[in-house]
Amino acid sequence: MFTCLRVASLLWALCLTACALAPAAPTSPTASANPLALSAGQFAQARQALAPSGTLRVGVYPGSPTSLVINPQTGERAGVALSLGQSMGQQLGVPVQVVEFARVAEIIAAIQRGDVDMTFTNASPARARDVDFTRTLVQLELGLLLPPQSKVTHFAQVDQEGLRVGVSQGSSSQGVLTQQFKQAKVVPVASLELAQQMLQNKQLDAFATNKGILFEMREKLPGFTVSDDRWGLENLAIAVPKGLAAGQAFLAAFADQVTRTGQLAEMAQRAGLRGLAKAD
Repeated sequence: MFTCLRVASLLWALCLTACALAPAAPTSPTASANPLALSAGQFAQARQALAPSGTLRVGVYPGSPTSLVINPQTGERAGVALSLGQSMGQQLGVPVQVVEFARVAEIIAAIQRGDVDMTFTNASPARARDVDFTRTLVQLELGLLLPPQSKVTHFAQVDQEGLRVGVSQGSSSQGVLTQQFKQAKVVPVASLELAQQMLQNKQLDAFATNKGILFEMREKLPGFTVSDDRWGLENLAIAVPKGLAAGQAFLAAFADQVTRTGQLAEMAQRAGLRGLAKAD
């Protein structure tokens, strides 16, 4: 009897030891979806702040490698904003909803309304009054798209009577060039697709924006050229609604991770992003 009791006790001890050594299963999605070295409390608060609906809604607009481009042969979708949103949703452990707009100004308005949770765009001082930005992740040169046989080759030649320069409606380029030009006319255009049509129909003499977009447009406009010089820089960053203090630590860590690991460079390459700023 005594021997049986000893055997039973030994088996019970072995069972307890095995249970103690077994790996614990994650207690919640938070435990398995937090690779950014935040505390559980910080992570939970960040997820609630950055994806309050339980889904991360990512704003994109077509025609820009910084946002969304679609391969006409394969239908494959790429773009830095798209890829950053997908990666950010994965890090937060929430599904991602991609919301398309005609132009970036509409995305900024949607973020202000609370209809969109994040995008990736030029962190201009004007936009910083409407949304919050991470640190700059990408710098792009600003340039001109010019038609064949254009008399204009450099930005310094643009500001002349009768010359029509297209810009995306509501863009930072519109604000800057409207103030800068004294003679040339700034023409706001509702979408990049419409801008291409207007250039082909000679309703515009040039189009001004970042070179990432200009090179993408040039692919669809044979004979057009992108100016070699630059008239400024765009400092692109992740944009989120104002006042999300609980999400700032996550956003800073996420921005550091995607740049340090090379993920951001891969996203830009996959999207065919050109026009990165050159050292002066």
